[in-house]
Amino acid sequence: MKHTTASTRARRPRRRGALHLASLALIGGLTLTACAPGGPDDAAMVATAQTSTEQTSVSGAGFSSSSSVDATTTTETISATRTAAEAFMATLSDEQVETLTYGYDDETRSTSWSNFPVTFVERAGLNLAELTDEQKSAALGVLEGLLNDEAYQTVVGIMNGDQYLLDNSTSSEDSLGQYYIAIFGDPSDTEAWAVQFGGHHLGINADLNGAENSITFAPTHLGVQPAVYTDASGQEIQSFDAIYSSAFAFFDSLTDEQREALYQGEQVESMVCAPGGTCDFPTGTGLLGADLTDEQKSLLLGVIANWAGMADEETTAATLTDIEATLDTTYINWSGATEYDMSTGDGIYFQISGPDVYIEFAAQQGSAGADVDGVTTSGWGHVHTIYRDPTDDYAGSVTQQQSSGPGGGSGGSGGDGVPGAGGPGGVPPEAP
Repeated sequence: MKHTTASTRARRPRRRGALHLASLALIGGLTLTACAPGGPDDAAMVATAQTSTEQTSVSGAGFSSSSSVDATTTTETISATRTAAEAFMATLSDEQVETLTYGYDDETRSTSWSNFPVTFVERAGLNLAELTDEQKSAALGVLEGLLNDEAYQTVVGIMNGDQYLLDNSTSSEDSLGQYYIAIFGDPSDTEAWAVQFGGHHLGINADLNGAENSITFAPTHLGVQPAVYTDASGQEIQSFDAIYSSAFAFFDSLTDEQREALYQGEQVESMVCAPGGTCDFPTGTGLLGADLTDEQKSLLLGVIANWAGMADEETTAATLTDIEATLDTTYINWSGATEYDMSTGDGIYFQISGPDVYIEFAAQQGSAGADVDGVTTSGWGHVHTIYRDPTDDYAGSVTQQQSSGPGGGSGGSGGDGVPGAGGPGGVPPEAP
């Protein structure tokens, strides 16, 4: 398959050991010192979306570094993830393995993840909080095998933000620091299987198929709260900076005429297709991909890569090539702020809706009680996102159903299921 320049992304050197220690420190409640997690740097947007390349370090973690993984092909990623999954399972008891594993086509895969706290929607698999340090390390090794550095940094940043709120906010939601891992099917280099990992502001669904040499992350939920905070060492953490930067790089490239078609108004829209819910994938609103220049299409692919490009270079290129093929019939719309300035306004909403990709990015107009003095935990500082493939969610192995728990996975306006956050009982939003 031929891949265009827009679909190919350079990778920074791996820094697995330090990142692994950072995530262990997070889950173990230890002291964490981390750089601002970076994101994908599509060639057309490198100059615009700058992200940190500093190394993550941990003080007093007490865990040894894992070995470095440097997968650049789909085959290598599948093999590394399979090896890590088998190593993780080897640390578990028979009872724990039974809790961890499901049939590949088990419907639990679609009903056990959400943007709701884990106390509202029961997750599949094992709770990392109930594992030994050795088991936690092995569980995170599965993510290391699966994700590229930028994606792994983002995941650490999301989890770290939840832990920060748990430690510092007025929220009584003590599930913020809990994350679950589940495996569907048998880890294999030649057969299809899947990894599910997440908690409140995170829900990764990765399908790996060695027979087809493919990996998909549809559907996956990345969320953040707060967007910016200072850790114990005094370093500023901004987990979604790469997403914000790439989105505004695309927005800033548009002409006035294009923005007129794209922009839906100052009011920040609510999510239409919230994590863990079913969706009709609305389209036909906003700016049509066919009306973009080649450079603008490249910038748009750079935005999409924040979700579709979480694995190796080959997997990312293949996924973006498929999306690029139908980009002319893909619609993009935007509401809320028109400048990347977190000190003003209520944040942004954008939707990318096409035959092979559906992405929503929605600032949540409520802190869900997670208030910290001097820290923004609503709007810019509280975001839910969803990435789905209308033609290939879960690689077609299961059909999306509503998540379990009160209100299902739709969550009204895609909020946190708590007062003021568009939780259960809220009025479902209309498509923008």
